[in-house]
Amino acid sequence: MSDSHSSSPVRPDQPLAGKVALITGGARRLGAEMARTFHGAGARVVIHYQRSSKEAESLVAELNSKRANSVACVGGDLLDTAELGKLPHFAQEQFGRLDILVNNASTFYPTPIGEITEAHWDDLLGTNLKAPLFLSQAAAPALRLSHGLILNIVDIHGMRPLRRYPVYGIAKAGLIMLTRSLARELGPQIRVNAIAPGPVMWPADGVADAELQQKIIGRTLLKRSGSALDIARTALFFAADAPFITGQVMPVDGGRSVAW
Repeated sequence: MSDSHSSSPVRPDQPLAGKVALITGGARRLGAEMARTFHGAGARVVIHYQRSSKEAESLVAELNSKRANSVACVGGDLLDTAELGKLPHFAQEQFGRLDILVNNASTFYPTPIGEITEAHWDDLLGTNLKAPLFLSQAAAPALRLSHGLILNIVDIHGMRPLRRYPVYGIAKAGLIMLTRSLARELGPQIRVNAIAPGPVMWPADGVADAELQQKIIGRTLLKRSGSALDIARTALFFAADAPFITGQVMPVDGGRSVAW
């Protein structure tokens, strides 16, 4: 499919016009906010989901109502490595190219020492590290053609451990190293960067009660929590305004990593 936008001048309010972004876990929370932000900047977006089909379809309908035929969704199990190549292929089939891959999908739950199972290891390392590696590898040919971007969503706790979450921390630490390794392997055609959120969205399972939330917020320099939009704006910066940045990890944490 040809890209009718590729020769058009870039509008300041549409810096991603003509670009195509694939966001894993794009139906909810941080992923959905990035999808809206990229779409608002002119991109066409492929939203990947695993179980959140209703949320994905609702988001597709919402965004397509603003700009017809600009968003599509695709389901898939990121732990099924053999199937990962279908995601970038789907983006190319739908929109003719791929410019941005956001490895956003993640699993997060405690694994205290003494209770860790091999299933925990396989799940947390699989979703947070193995899938981003193999999906990036599958997407690399398309991203080389577009001189594109891989953006990994890591965590400040990939740099400093979070008590009771050792396996999650190991996985995110690995994703940080993967970011830097891929930047070396895939340059100069592909940039690879990461965003490390701090307290921007509380876990959906309610493990962080109000008292714990206030304790965490009190440890930031800005004395407040952030939002999904803070992450999405940073993602847009990497996608639209950072052509000479690669191999870097940007903490978006209100200064939490400084005030540790």
